[in-house]
Amino acid sequence: MIMPSAPDHFVTRARIRLTAALVLAATIIGLCTLFATAHGTVDSLGRPLGTDFSNVWTAGQMADQGRAPEAWDWPTQHAVQKKVHHDDVIPFYGWHYPPPFLIIATLLAQFPYVAALLIWQGLSLTLCVTLVRRILPDDRDAVLVALGAPVVLVCLGHGQNAFLTASLLGAGMLLLDRRPWIAGMLLGALVYKPQFAVLIPVLILARGNLRAFVSAGLTTMALCLLTLAIWGWPVWHAFIESLPLTRHIIIEAGATGWEKIQSPFAAVRQWGGSIPAAYVVQAIVSALAIAAAALVARRSSMAVRGAAALSAALLCTPYVLDYDFVLLGVAIAFMMADMTKRGPLRWEPTWLAYAWIAPLFGRAVSEMTLIPVDLIAAIAVLALATRRAILLDGALANVRSWPFRRSREEFVH
Repeated sequence: MIMPSAPDHFVTRARIRLTAALVLAATIIGLCTLFATAHGTVDSLGRPLGTDFSNVWTAGQMADQGRAPEAWDWPTQHAVQKKVHHDDVIPFYGWHYPPPFLIIATLLAQFPYVAALLIWQGLSLTLCVTLVRRILPDDRDAVLVALGAPVVLVCLGHGQNAFLTASLLGAGMLLLDRRPWIAGMLLGALVYKPQFAVLIPVLILARGNLRAFVSAGLTTMALCLLTLAIWGWPVWHAFIESLPLTRHIIIEAGATGWEKIQSPFAAVRQWGGSIPAAYVVQAIVSALAIAAAALVARRSSMAVRGAAALSAALLCTPYVLDYDFVLLGVAIAFMMADMTKRGPLRWEPTWLAYAWIAPLFGRAVSEMTLIPVDLIAAIAVLALATRRAILLDGALANVRSWPFRRSREEFVH
């Protein structure tokens, strides 16, 4: 959610502030209009306010009423959503999360729907902006550019959990060396979003941080055991039983819309590729992303490691939506922190500016041209982080033939 402060000629601090202020103003006006024109919990377009939040709040209500396993039954939950919103034609937003996220959903369901939505988005956004402020404590424009990031509007409009996900993963990487037990707890809490947690064990092991590894494992286990203590095995059985349908309808058939899904898998499917081909491409990109993030984790600075981890997380799953690119915003903040300390390399500000603005038009461009704008941004940020690790930290110092070792100055602006 942060753009760099200078050095490419086109990317200036004044332009950054102006762009962020304009997007933030549009975000505030858009959200105020959305709520002002709503009828109860339904907006003027006939969708629930917060769209995806509808499945979170209704799942929590069902759990609170002793019907937790039914949240994974789509027809049953849709019926509840119709009742909650007093609308028989309300669009359905399915509940696909593992049981640990039901804990948060149940807590939110203790409040009226709209109040719960505001509390959820307000608190999680505050956490994320606070993290950015910790990453960039001396940047006077950090909060403005964080709040003005286009992905903030996208996430708020969907009532999604990307602010929390980015906060947990970003704070975990920030504290990994200094507070390994706390970092492990934060990273372990990502069990509710397992597609983004797949590379965490690799990154922790790459650092050789046994305490963080144990802490993450214990936290994951504790959250899973807590769900068993509260709701018993039926919730896990229901979740497991729902996985094949979720994979087929949501991931493989792209019911959400290929233009919204910004993964290598979705790009291949959008271009007409087969499901097996899409899985092969996804597996290759995931393996390369994990390898790059692990390479950076071993040798580079904390900030570059954080940038690599959050950008790689977006590339390691076939199902990643444009609102999930809040993670890329935090990755940009990590990159900016390292650039402030050690200076920028050529083209970094331009590419980071592109990654910052991409969610504003990524979905529309993808739908019209089949170009995965957000996916390109994630690849670019991971590539930039890896390049910094190689050029500035000697991540490939033992590879004598690596050309960058002899031409570092060519990349410094």
